[in-house]
Amino acid sequence: MPLPPATELGEILLARARHAIAHELGTEAAAPADDPRLAERGATFVTIKRNGELRGCIGSVRPQRSLGEDVVINAVAAATKDPRFPPMSGSELGKVAIEVSLLSPAEFVEFSAEDELMGKLRPGIDGLVLFSGCRSATFLPQVWDQLPEPRRFLAALKQKAGLAPDRPAPNLMAATYTVQKWKEP
Repeated sequence: MPLPPATELGEILLARARHAIAHELGTEAAAPADDPRLAERGATFVTIKRNGELRGCIGSVRPQRSLGEDVVINAVAAATKDPRFPPMSGSELGKVAIEVSLLSPAEFVEFSAEDELMGKLRPGIDGLVLFSGCRSATFLPQVWDQLPEPRRFLAALKQKAGLAPDRPAPNLMAATYTVQKWKEP
């Protein structure tokens, strides 16, 4: 049996995310379809928006569990555990749009200075993970929409990681990844 196309996988991931949130909040949602690709390891981010504004976003950078399990765990966490927002209520579920991003494996970037790193980034395409000591943070490629200039993108990500945005970070390492993303209408 041939595998369904990637767009159908996106619809399945979106339905699975909405169903998981609905279940967690004690409301009803259509049961998601199954797909053999859900058993493969995968890393996802689930983003929830209300009226076009961020309402929650949680995800995995590394594929640690099955794709099906990862999207469920991240959907519930985005709705109820994002520390920037109060937990969603069941009455909010019908007022939000869900986006699922499926991450490619991250690849380390070789660089000797932050200017060199910025020159290697592909705005709008690359997600970026920064590491410095115990600190790390990531921005999905979608963040380029708000921060299209590499210097501002990198400074904001350093700040998110708890690093000084305006000076070189000690022992800074970086990795990039791309995403396939699907949004509810």
